[in-house]
Amino acid sequence: MDARSEFRDFLTSRRAGITPEQAGLPVVGGNRRVPGLRREEVALLAGVSADYYIKLERGNARGVSDSVLEALSRALHLDEAERAHLFDLAAAANAGTRTPPRTPRPQVRPSVQRILDSMSTTPAYVRNRRLDILATNQLGRALLSPILATPRRPPNGARFMFLDPAATDFYVDWERMAAGTVAILRAEAGRDPHDRALTELVGELSTRSDLFRTRWATHNVLQHRAGTKQLRHPVVGELTLAYEALELPADTGLTIMAYSAEPATPTCDALRLLASWAATVDGDGKGVVSGEDLVDRGPARDRPES
Repeated sequence: MDARSEFRDFLTSRRAGITPEQAGLPVVGGNRRVPGLRREEVALLAGVSADYYIKLERGNARGVSDSVLEALSRALHLDEAERAHLFDLAAAANAGTRTPPRTPRPQVRPSVQRILDSMSTTPAYVRNRRLDILATNQLGRALLSPILATPRRPPNGARFMFLDPAATDFYVDWERMAAGTVAILRAEAGRDPHDRALTELVGELSTRSDLFRTRWATHNVLQHRAGTKQLRHPVVGELTLAYEALELPADTGLTIMAYSAEPATPTCDALRLLASWAATVDGDGKGVVSGEDLVDRGPARDRPES
């Protein structure tokens, strides 16, 4: 991923997404040749010269200051995730280019696995920023059984989302979840454009999925911290689960994802049923996702090679 092109395309996409009315500018005449703001209008709102903004939008972010980036964030009405992405892209563009190193295989420390296993009534797993699932507890393994059924290791949430037909059954709101998955990867690509494993994942998904490629071109970004997911589990049916992302500061890039259900709801009852089912089919208590630790415990499905 070329840092200059990413910086240019992100600015262009955000400029196209905001109207003069939203920016508080008067609209003169009815024939506008651009869908959003003009370059000169962004420059005016950000307090920079038109020539300087045009240089930035051409991908030349060399030496751009934090104050200018803040001004652009305000002018373009960027949210928190978009602002962070703009700063990440500027940093990458200023760092120059280098050959992406081979990403080392992350390790989940035994103490982290013990924490997962102690969360006996909470489905939980560890993922990295590329959405590889690296470890689970027993209930997490049961909840994610459709994703973990793939023979490829480590299982990856984005590959499942776009390359496995089971995903449209598993995610009740597949469209929203798919858009969010791409936005998470897009934000990570801005943070670390030299992550070779991420570059390879994006290339694979872009080649094999038109839907992914279309969504990737929007340049939308998202920070995956908390929210709600609606799942359709093959054993216990529909679940509405709140999730929290718990970052592990000692393990850069690793996050515990933990799910919970509102008390006294059908989802709460279904989660208890899932825990009972998991105990009967998964007696070994293993959580690390490698080798034969995870097997397909759900109904058999035909899957494309991923």
